[in-house]
Amino acid sequence: MCESERVPKQVDHEQRRRQIAEAVWRIACTRGLEDVSLRQVAAEAGVSMRLVQYYFGTRDNLLLLSLRLLNDAAERRAEERVRATTDPSDLRAVLRAVIAEMLPLDEDRRITTLVHLAYFVRSLNDERLSVLFRDAPPALEELMATLIRQAQERGEVPDRVDPRREADLLMTMVDGLQSGMLLGRRTAGETMELLDHQLDRIFTLPSGAQD
Repeated sequence: MCESERVPKQVDHEQRRRQIAEAVWRIACTRGLEDVSLRQVAAEAGVSMRLVQYYFGTRDNLLLLSLRLLNDAAERRAEERVRATTDPSDLRAVLRAVIAEMLPLDEDRRITTLVHLAYFVRSLNDERLSVLFRDAPPALEELMATLIRQAQERGEVPDRVDPRREADLLMTMVDGLQSGMLLGRRTAGETMELLDHQLDRIFTLPSGAQD
């Protein structure tokens, strides 16, 4: 037996988990999650059901961990895109990029949005997922509020603006913009025009304040 035959094949466990999680995402996008089974996910991923059980255990754990993997992947893409496309000193541009990352402006973001919606629908009747949605730290709201607060300290946002309330309103706006795009009611261009209009409202100082 040659040396290569004696060496066991190395398995990239993270890649295998990702492969299975992506199968869950594809099912979520096209069929929802109400009737998802380990067998269906295994067939979609092209692996055995035993392998799915090995990496994720139960169906509930598979759904929960697949959501976390999706969120991790989306967060990494967002960080990379913000770093690559915005000037860190331009707080309005950074805030705009953060919000744009939550909108279905390309296929990756469209898939992420659809999967999150499928999980949200399921969470209405699933206590474990409900807790995950309800009790998740408001990290995005905190980030947006911090950016608005920093802009306020630099004199780019009026003192009357409440950074946390504006951040909450922006998150609520995101929900509506997502739905409008997915339903085809608004184009990507129209969506970004609405976002810019809202950001102009926050960042516009009273007449003469910038003199």
